[in-house]
Amino acid sequence: MMAERINIIDDELLIVRHSGEIPEITLNASLYHLSGEPEGPGLIITEKELRDFQDAALIRSREIILRDLDPDNRDLGLYRGLKRTIANYRRHHDFLARLGRRDMEIREITAQKLLQFLKQEVEDVESGKRGSSINCTPVEMIDFINVLKVDRNLLPKGWAELCMNGNEGF
Repeated sequence: MMAERINIIDDELLIVRHSGEIPEITLNASLYHLSGEPEGPGLIITEKELRDFQDAALIRSREIILRDLDPDNRDLGLYRGLKRTIANYRRHHDFLARLGRRDMEIREITAQKLLQFLKQEVEDVESGKRGSSINCTPVEMIDFINVLKVDRNLLPKGWAELCMNGNEGF
């Protein structure tokens, strides 16, 4: 019975860890299936198991944020753009708040990846390699830059012109 429980938990953890765009929904669905669904296994989830499920969802959430900050993904079907990165970053922090947890590294990692992305995007557009893939406005980007506490002096020259609706005075 214990081996069966471990297999059931491990299978659900894999589902959460490799979930779609909103890992929190998959987390809640898995927990309901395991413990509340009449046709489910009827398990009582331990605190450690709950933490493992939350960790799996948070790891997936981080991956989703960073996926769209990877310039190599710009031409792939999985790419959703910086507008989605902004939404996913907010969603991640709202999720953390609901869990009563903190992620001390995600702001810094996201800020670094955003700067790298913008630098590559400016280089690629200016060299004629590609058109801009930035799908948010300069105002949305500045709001995100402020949330991430990015030093504006580190932003590459010309980034705002690559945003939707031009530079809007930036």
